[in-house]
Amino acid sequence: MEVIKTAIKDVLIIKPRVFGDARGYFFESFNARVFAEQTGIQVTFVQDNESMSHYGVVRGLHYQQPPYAQSKLVRVVKGNVLDVAVDIRRGSPTYGQYVAVELSADNHLQLFMPKGMAHGFSVLSEEVIFQYKCDDFYAPQSEGAIAWDDPDLHIDWHLPADKILLSEKDRHHPCLRDIESPFND
Repeated sequence: MEVIKTAIKDVLIIKPRVFGDARGYFFESFNARVFAEQTGIQVTFVQDNESMSHYGVVRGLHYQQPPYAQSKLVRVVKGNVLDVAVDIRRGSPTYGQYVAVELSADNHLQLFMPKGMAHGFSVLSEEVIFQYKCDDFYAPQSEGAIAWDDPDLHIDWHLPADKILLSEKDRHHPCLRDIESPFND
């Protein structure tokens, strides 16, 4: 696997080694030993999630507050998304900045984000199946979120405004400047 560093510390693009032939392809999507050796990050994933969404859906920007904060490793198994990780760690030199990367079933890229990131994605294909590993269990009492359209973040979701589909919940999150971040770098 190849580890590609981003502008935000420990937000990493993971490019697996894909073996393909006339039958199709094979790749190892996660190996804890190799991940630790190549990233210097020890992580134990305890929960895998999968979602299916249609074109135009924007999910996020979500996070879990301590003590249930989550590191995540995300990937797409069908379709493609623009995946976004926003640094919400007060005191971080990249606080309020984000990394956006297109993940697809074709490019097999994955995005690792440590605790202290708000996460979201937009669906760029007709349909997407999105999978993510988390290093802590979902805890509804610790949910947090910031507005997907926060004007200070300037995220281009690569979708026409009239095609964006949101959950009712995701329509009403505060901007980053209006929350007291539970994360300190």
